[in-house]
This record gives sequence, C-alpha cells and structure tokens, in this order.
Amino acid sequence: MKKAESANKIKLKNIRNNNKAEERVKTESTEVENISTEERSCSGLPKIKIGVLALQGAFREHIKALEKLNCGAVEIRHPEQLKSIDGLIIPGGESTTIYKMIDKYNFRSALDEFYRQKKPIFGTCAGLIILAKKVVNDELGLGYIDIVVDRNAYGRQIDSFEQFVDLECMYKLDGKKFKAVFIRAPKIKEKGINVKELCSLDGVTVLAQQENILVCAFHPELTDDLRIHQYFVDIIYRVKYGKNKNMV
Repeated sequence: MKKAESANKIKLKNIRNNNKAEERVKTESTEVENISTEERSCSGLPKIKIGVLALQGAFREHIKALEKLNCGAVEIRHPEQLKSIDGLIIPGGESTTIYKMIDKYNFRSALDEFYRQKKPIFGTCAGLIILAKKVVNDELGLGYIDIVVDRNAYGRQIDSFEQFVDLECMYKLDGKKFKAVFIRAPKIKEKGINVKELCSLDGVTVLAQQENILVCAFHPELTDDLRIHQYFVDIIYRVKYGKNKNMV
C-alpha cells in the first residue's frame, strides 16, 4: 500500500509540473501573439519609430519611403515629439525657412538633446545644410557633422538634374547605380577626418556619415530606390538594439 501511495504521489507531482509547464508555454505564446505583426520587423525586432521634421519641405515623400520599409513614421511638428522617436529625418526644402522655424517653434534645445543622446539623424539637401558644422557665407548649421557646405552650389532650380551615382559597397549600400536627384543642391566643400564618404560625384562627396549622423546632397525620397533609407533604418537598429534590421 505504501509503495502504491508513493507511486501515486510521484505521478500527481509530475502531472502538476507538466500543467505548470503548459501554462508557462501558453503565457509566453500569448505574449508573443499580443505583439502585432506591424510592431515586429522581419528580423524579429520590435518596429522602430522615425520622425520626419514637418516644418517645411519634402517631408511627405520621406514618410512614404519609411512606410514602404515597414517603419513607424510620424510627422514632427512639436519639439516634445522628439522624445518618442528613435531617429529623425530633416528633409529637403528651403534651408533658411526651416532654420527660422526651428527657432520659432523652440526646436533648438530639443534637437541638441536628441543629438547628445546619440539618436540617429538623417539630413537630405536642406537637411544637410541644417546639420553642417559650417555653411559658407551664412550662419546656418547646427554643427552635428564636421562638414563645410556651400548652399545651392549645384545651381538654381532650373539647373536641377538627375545623375546615376555609385554607392559604397563596403558600407553595405550595394554599390549599384543609384538615381540621384539634385535640386538646388548644396556641395560639401570640406569634411573632417571622422566623416566617411559613402558616395561621390565628380570627386565631390554627396553622401556622408559621421557616427549616427547621415547627410545627403540629393533627394533619395524622390526615387523608388530605398537603399539609402534602409541604410538609415539600419543605423537606428544598430544604435537601439546592437544589430541591423536585415543585414546582421
């Protein structure tokens, strides 16, 4: 009898342990299911949120590009919004107007804090000018990337042009021809030793990076080629999670 009772106790204990294990599995499965597909990247990492400064310029085109990459994209119109995003794009437009609106709507200190937190920032055309350390014959420039820029150096609006450029393979940008759209584009005249050239045109840098700051003299948002936006997304994932979304 004692042996039978002992065997029954062991059996009961095993059943209870199995039930607990099943409950743990169910709980973990439920937690995973509660994360929607939209909140997960194809690599299993949570979806990131990228803001596009929407004070003036081509911000909607950047929003569309980010949505195609399954990123959360939000128009940034108030400084406090910067606290809730993982990366920021400053679009092309009129650099003087954007700079004035940055001051008018008290963005300066919030942007400085965003930069100090090492959160990635991507500036295209006018955005490149805004992020530069120095702008020739102008007081613009937040000083986030060590470059000297000449505004509208590629000419006026009527001088806009398209040119296929080579991206640097070594930085996982694939290297194949990228259709670059130049509209009243700025020219990088000088760059510091810590600034990486990712693309050039006729010996002049047109895509560059320094740590978490990426700048582009042309408009990648005006093409269907998402490689440069994907590169910026990967910078954000690397900063936030220590790995790229797709390439690591």
